[in-house]
Amino acid sequence: MAGPQADIHEFPGTRPRVKKLRLLLVLFGLSLLALVSTVFGMMMAVASDLPSLENAREFKSARNSVLTDVRGRRLGILTGAENRILVRADDISIHMKRAVVAIEDKRYYNHDGVDLRGVGRAFVQDVLQRKAVQGGSTIPQQFVKNYLKAQDKRTVFQKLRESAMAYHLDRKWTKEKILTEYLNAIYFGNGAYGIESAARTYFGQLPSHKGCGTDERPCAKELRPAEAAMLAAVIASPSLYDPVSRPANAEKRRNLVLERMNEQRMINPIEYRDALATAINPDVTPPREESRTPYFTTWVKQQVVDRYSARAFTAGLKIRTTLDLDMQKAAEDTVKRWLGNPAGPTAAVVAIDNENGEVRAMVGGRDYRKSPFNLATQGQRQPGSAFKPFVLATALREGIGPGSQWVSKKQKIRNEAVGCDFEVNNYEDTYAGVTTLARATTYSDNAVYAQVGLRVGLRKIARLARRMGIRTPVSRNCAMTLGGLKEGVTPLDMAHAYQSFATGGRLVTGSLGPDRGPVGIREVCRIRGKECRDKTKNKKQVDRVLPQGVAEQTNQILSTVISSGTAVRARIDEFAAGKTGTTENYGDAWFVGYTKKLTVAVWVGYPDKLVPMTTEYRGEPVAGGTYPAEIWRDFMNAARKLYKEREDAQRKKNG
Repeated sequence: MAGPQADIHEFPGTRPRVKKLRLLLVLFGLSLLALVSTVFGMMMAVASDLPSLENAREFKSARNSVLTDVRGRRLGILTGAENRILVRADDISIHMKRAVVAIEDKRYYNHDGVDLRGVGRAFVQDVLQRKAVQGGSTIPQQFVKNYLKAQDKRTVFQKLRESAMAYHLDRKWTKEKILTEYLNAIYFGNGAYGIESAARTYFGQLPSHKGCGTDERPCAKELRPAEAAMLAAVIASPSLYDPVSRPANAEKRRNLVLERMNEQRMINPIEYRDALATAINPDVTPPREESRTPYFTTWVKQQVVDRYSARAFTAGLKIRTTLDLDMQKAAEDTVKRWLGNPAGPTAAVVAIDNENGEVRAMVGGRDYRKSPFNLATQGQRQPGSAFKPFVLATALREGIGPGSQWVSKKQKIRNEAVGCDFEVNNYEDTYAGVTTLARATTYSDNAVYAQVGLRVGLRKIARLARRMGIRTPVSRNCAMTLGGLKEGVTPLDMAHAYQSFATGGRLVTGSLGPDRGPVGIREVCRIRGKECRDKTKNKKQVDRVLPQGVAEQTNQILSTVISSGTAVRARIDEFAAGKTGTTENYGDAWFVGYTKKLTVAVWVGYPDKLVPMTTEYRGEPVAGGTYPAEIWRDFMNAARKLYKEREDAQRKKNG
């Protein structure tokens, strides 16, 4: 006799849930199978492309990219393959190999060319954003990408194609070969294409590497941990981590590379400590520029590479820049005429077209071959009183009128709220007594401006200067009201910021301009035979950064600086406005001014910030109203003459 049977109770909905779960598992399996099949099919389809990577000579037939001025006249070429010096695996320092693996692809020796975790993460983000937004690239993928395609148009399909080719590459080549070819191909900034060129450019001039750079003694073989980490740091963005123009960024990124190397036991604790203590070397010896205007073209080249990758060197691009060769010659000739003594101070000049924010002329130094450091774009110098227009505009916007009265006298400024306690002195120790804000601007009265700056607020002044075009950090220390910044400003940014006054309070940038800066590229296309295809044109972008009424008031007040103030040597026969600037030790002298058509910044000084100019102007100190104002005047007159000649020629042509 059977025993009692237990009752079996089924909970409502159990079977439907099981069926749904089975259905989901089946669908997931089918989807996974379809995805694997698609990827596998793609890998097979692109396998035939791989042999083209075997022969490096094939890439030498690529076309050079050409630079022209705004009127189509040839400036030069983007130097690329000529500066790439191929080296063998044994000629590359083990520290360099480890550094690039640590920061770019830490699982390099464990994957098959594709890091599935990284690809999966990037794929999900791309699908969610409906475009390629996140990288998951391994070193083989980066190698394929840099050799086969520019990086301006990368779709999800393109990323999958790169992954497929990287997988095949990893099966065909050894890890050592891939890493060597990758390091031979990468762009490291400052014209250095490939690891050997980079090692020579950044470190070949150091005493510890003196004599390297030959077939028997490659510089790349001698790279130490700190040097290797610096070069690996640059790869992600040659302009953002440029040790010359952005040493703080470069050091931070280099230290991150060293940290990764230490975590992965690629260097020992002593090497890690010593490398962190090594200072960033800002002196580079870049390959010679094949250009008529090397300071300008070097600035533009970084922008082209950031947009199109190092492949731009051999991609057959035609890059129409914004430079006007006639204006450039006028700027260079003017500087040589006033500052012809090679042992004396030099100048940086930037001229910007007010209508479209395009750079028309740029003088970055006396001789590029001797000193490639671009004083116009990289020279961060103290602006002195040339910073006062930002204080003035802030005050006017806050309701302080041009006729408001202030006391000009020698005084100590104390403000516990912002930590101010310093003595203010006027130029030549002269004071006006009771005066107005407008008059204090005309004669650059420090005693008044220290009070005005504290009244309106340091934070507001700094914010306005940044909005108007100053891209370096603007400190909020008390002396900033007189132009005593913790970090300096570049002539390029000063010209761009003053242009915002000339345009009635509008910041003019462009789609091909760098990071809210002035524009250096008007158009890029790809040369196909005699045709120019796939054109990318700069699109003008305008942002209101100052009320028009405030800008007009500022312009009127700044015009008196030229008509009767500190810049009378800058007078020309049309409306012009601007401001002089002189630092306390006569290390920097400025004049930044504008007409309806052009804004021009002129800086004069020695490249060494510690060298004063106390007797260089006819036995007197160099102030903003001396050489800078005179260079500005003569260049502006030459530009006006050029405009008139072109307008007359156009009228004659039109009948």
